Amino acid sequence: MNATSGLRPPPVFGGHDDHNGEQHRLLGLAFDPLTKGRLAQTGIGPGWRCLEVGAGDGGVAAWLARRVAPTGGVLATDIRPVRRPAVAGLEFLRHDIVRDPLPEAEFDLVHARLVLRLLPDRLAVLDRLVRALKPGGVLQVDEFDATDAPALRVPDPAAHRLYRTFMDTKARIMNGEDVDTAWGRKAAAAMRRSGLTGISSLRRSELWSADSPGLQLLSHHTRHLREIFVRAGMTDRQLAEVRELLAHPGFRARSYAIYSVQGRRPRERR
Repeated sequence: MNATSGLRPPPVFGGHDDHNGEQHRLLGLAFDPLTKGRLAQTGIGPGWRCLEVGAGDGGVAAWLARRVAPTGGVLATDIRPVRRPAVAGLEFLRHDIVRDPLPEAEFDLVHARLVLRLLPDRLAVLDRLVRALKPGGVLQVDEFDATDAPALRVPDPAAHRLYRTFMDTKARIMNGEDVDTAWGRKAAAAMRRSGLTGISSLRRSELWSADSPGLQLLSHHTRHLREIFVRAGMTDRQLAEVRELLAHPGFRARSYAIYSVQGRRPRERR
């Protein structure tokens, strides 16, 4: 499978900079337990052929490779891979899931986390992922519904207004880049329309506090996306105050909801 050289970075998080490693580390801390638990429920084992789309730092891909060893394999794709764990049976490919070729009926399992919501062509990409499955293969999509993550306890009213300004600005930035911030709650219906059967959806949210990886990820965005926030009207002083608020021991908020959705490609009738 060949990849094109003119790769288009995904919206918002496409920059290859010093912040990407921390972005992927926090994503792993926050969501790997859910992702891996759901993947384990597919029955994945030795001999499976897997595709990990948007593999990032390769943490989930490496876990998959260990599950399918010694006879299986994992193809981990990303438009800009961060690192490549040295695990037997794990192959990395620099790949644009929108533009580059993808084999059909090749994989027992396809997994994508927090990828499709970033892509304006998400429904077309979803159809490509379905076609990449062998008959009987499983697609798992893990996605946010990021439309509501309210502050539940704040030090004072000014802090509440600051958090609301930050979250509203972040939502405006994402919507302006054609990100579907509600994609998580739409994924199951989209997968059903794509022809998958046996759809199973798990929704999870939690209470965020200063030591929550999800809240630390929000704080990280004040640096990772600093230039974008400033263009959207926030000041460096406001962003510093957001970091202080998110680190406050008394601050509490409800997390984004994350949906983990699985569906199976129907087996061919004989």
